[in-house]
Amino acid sequence: MLEDMMKIVFSVLPIVIPVVAIIGGITLAIIRTVGQQRLAELERRERIAAIERGIDPAALPPPSMPGAYENGHGAGNRTRRAHGLLIGGLVTVATGAGLAIFLSAVEPNESHWTLGFLPIFVGLALLVSARFVWPRDPK
Repeated sequence: MLEDMMKIVFSVLPIVIPVVAIIGGITLAIIRTVGQQRLAELERRERIAAIERGIDPAALPPPSMPGAYENGHGAGNRTRRAHGLLIGGLVTVATGAGLAIFLSAVEPNESHWTLGFLPIFVGLALLVSARFVWPRDPK
């Protein structure tokens, strides 16, 4: 009986995992969009309330660009993206090196350890892209 249940679970599991991941990704995108709209609405309300209280609109900071709350806009987010690429690259290089060492220890006479080069090169590509994205000093 337990073996039959395990067979059912292991036959359904490969289908359930991608479905849950897709639904979770769509839900996350909807929540993020609603949050960004809410932030933009609050900024507009705050600006209107300040104008109603008699503050000169020229003295207020300019309204944000559409999509300013999204990732990837602004100078601070460029640094954040570069940091993400740098961290991802270092982790991927370390994973590839660990995989190569592990596979060489498991089968020392085989050349399966070269499989670790794939994540190493992906990590190096992320490090190079972090270098290109990194904000430059305008001086």
